[in-house]
Amino acid sequence: MVALDLGGAAPDSGALASMLGRWAGTGRALAFAIGGAEGLDPSVLARADAVLALSRLTLPHMLARVLLAEALFRAQAIATGHPYHRAWRPG
Repeated sequence: MVALDLGGAAPDSGALASMLGRWAGTGRALAFAIGGAEGLDPSVLARADAVLALSRLTLPHMLARVLLAEALFRAQAIATGHPYHRAWRPG
């Protein structure tokens, strides 16, 4: 399980693509936990295999779901060499 929390690591899209590749290699099911207004319970964070932050901003639950979907889509595009991700653009 990957817990999404403000205190987690904030990988860029390429790093997330690498993480997803490593996790896929384990053969284990992958699940993401998004907390409510108060975040995730500390016991959930303690049990998580990884803790990631989508942003340092506080986001509504529904918006976090959309951002996670986009991040996963972009990571998959990077992993397959699809031109959707424009790494050449300056940050």
